[in-house]
Amino acid sequence: MKKELICIVCPMGCALCAEMNEKGEVVSVTGNTCPRGKVYAEAELTHPTRTLTSTVRMSNRTALLPVKTNRPISKEKMMEVMAMLRDVRATAPVHIGDVVLANVLGEADVIAAADVE
Repeated sequence: MKKELICIVCPMGCALCAEMNEKGEVVSVTGNTCPRGKVYAEAELTHPTRTLTSTVRMSNRTALLPVKTNRPISKEKMMEVMAMLRDVRATAPVHIGDVVLANVLGEADVIAAADVE
């Protein structure tokens, strides 16, 4: 089976063509101008991940606190993490990088993406 992708690792945006076998393993990647394109295609087709960005409520402010995961998480777990964030309340003061929710599903910490005094 062949899959076509656009590499997002660098601004070149290479048009990649990945071939997968019947077991779902990537057997070849073409179209990449650097080795990072091959790594990207293999990861995207076998275990896609994303950095989650969202907001959480503040217990002592009307504003929302922007948050993000400190590393990419499994794409399949994103909605589960979003559901967890509905119940989270941060308390000011909060600084960029403060952990708002630790070790979410064993994959990453959710951290503050802004300062709120």
